[in-house]
Amino acid sequence: MTDPLAFDLAPAAAAALAPAPGQALARKWRPRNFDQLVGQEHVVRALTNALRQNRLHHAYLLTGTRGVGKTTLARVLAKALNCETGITAAPCGVCSACVEIDSGRFVDLLELDAASHTQVDNMRELLENALYAPTSGRFKIYIIDEVHMLSRSAFNAMLKTLEEPPAHVKFILATTDPQKVPVTVLSRCLQFNLKQIPAPQIRERLEHILHQEKVSFEIPALNLIGRAAQGSLRDALSLLDQAIAHGAGQVEEASVRAMLGTVDQSFLFALLDALSRRDGAALLSMANEMQARSISFDTALQELATLLHRVALAQTLPDAIAADDPDRDAIFQLAAVLAPEDIQLYYQIALQGRADLPLAPDEYAGFTMPLLRMLAFAPEGADTTTPPAKRESKPQALPPARAPAASAAAAPATIKVQPAATAPRAIANALPAMSDSTINSQPRQAAAVSVAQKDPAADSSAASSAPMKQIDDWHVLVPALKVGGMARMLAQHSELTRQEGERLFLMVPEAHRHLLEKPYRDKLQAALEERFARRLRLEFTLGQATGNTPAERGDQERQAKQQIAIEAIDRDPFVRELVENFDARVIDESVRPIEKTRSGEASH
Repeated sequence: MTDPLAFDLAPAAAAALAPAPGQALARKWRPRNFDQLVGQEHVVRALTNALRQNRLHHAYLLTGTRGVGKTTLARVLAKALNCETGITAAPCGVCSACVEIDSGRFVDLLELDAASHTQVDNMRELLENALYAPTSGRFKIYIIDEVHMLSRSAFNAMLKTLEEPPAHVKFILATTDPQKVPVTVLSRCLQFNLKQIPAPQIRERLEHILHQEKVSFEIPALNLIGRAAQGSLRDALSLLDQAIAHGAGQVEEASVRAMLGTVDQSFLFALLDALSRRDGAALLSMANEMQARSISFDTALQELATLLHRVALAQTLPDAIAADDPDRDAIFQLAAVLAPEDIQLYYQIALQGRADLPLAPDEYAGFTMPLLRMLAFAPEGADTTTPPAKRESKPQALPPARAPAASAAAAPATIKVQPAATAPRAIANALPAMSDSTINSQPRQAAAVSVAQKDPAADSSAASSAPMKQIDDWHVLVPALKVGGMARMLAQHSELTRQEGERLFLMVPEAHRHLLEKPYRDKLQAALEERFARRLRLEFTLGQATGNTPAERGDQERQAKQQIAIEAIDRDPFVRELVENFDARVIDESVRPIEKTRSGEASH
């Protein structure tokens, strides 16, 4: 037998739920039950199980970024608790409670925007009303949106009620910034974190809605909207509304690209194709055409990095590229001609170029410079006419070793830089710390620079040709070393404690232990090896300052010279006369010793 109550309410429910003319898609297609929620399966599963087992909590906290369904989930939960069929995970949607909640007319559901009701008086009024029994529903539901905006006094006022509320009251709090909610409130709530919705799920939801709305569309256009929404389904529906209006009732890729200001993928594929062919002219031609079309170069670098990520996925995980992806063939073509290491390098350059864009002289220079950098950073000796994927991947044999020159008989390594046509000097100089070769280190490879190792046999024979002389004047040797920066500081604050042939034992005071970084040690070692034309081994230890480091001895010498200068000033007859007759005083800090140059002239 048909329930007369349900029969009588069905037409009213249908009329109440009928969308208003011209209603926004985000409101028209708002989920009305748990099954319609998109991308929050972990929260839906927990709540439905709790409702089925009647394991209810008095306070829920829903967190997540904008547009992921916090308020919608709160309303569905309110319907599940107050549905006339009983507490259920599947509210009927046609009873008076469900209809009134959907239409926003349910007297026992109070939605409060904490951003506009921050004061303690608002909270006290709400809590006083919570003491009264519900009018028509099973529970009084209080939905407080953006709860982190409440004042501290308001939070304190609600703590007692939140901890021990009446049996007929349920609190559902929502916030985009849970870090600002006091821990005393967090500890009294059952917390659910709503995640950002993946772009594929957003696209599927948009497809379903457009089919129901009988609006023609193109899949690439929905992909663009899904990515632009950045995990927010509400933002995606707002963009879809805008796209329908922009496309005169249709959702087409070209129209959506123009609306969003995104870059036509054909430009990006052409750029990567030119890079794979090392065609600088084609590269700049595409950049000029993009500038002529007023394409955002910031967006272009962002989209280029996204495309490089998809190409890298195609190389390592081909199944990650959907079979119905309209760019699938083009992506796999690029994956076949671009080397994996090139893709990684291009990706990093695109990210760094986007970060540097505000610092560039203009946007055109800020966009073309990363492209030129991608073109310039090629491994030394690489065939620039053959696509990277078709080049030999086997390591090239080293040329036969030659007898080293007398002046560099024991130099452990040499730096070889590509000609300017392939790797400009400015780029080579920009590479970090590649000009210092270190002892016992493997050859390092980076864009336009390579380290070519000498023949070990020649090195050992040259190093053993003459015994290593004893270093007795470390404080005199350090200023003569060809080293600068932090490596020079390390040398100045080191003390040569002993020497065993080609092993040097250096002690660094504890106060300067920060100088013992490997790059600084390597540079100092390279400078000493260049000085003595042989391989050396440096061993560092930490100890107490003894006053014998070059820096300490230099300080002592300066202090001694300063004291001599002060004493000389005090003995000067003219100064003594001023002091005795005019009560003058010598300011020691103003005295500077006079240094004599090699020619005998005094210098300050």
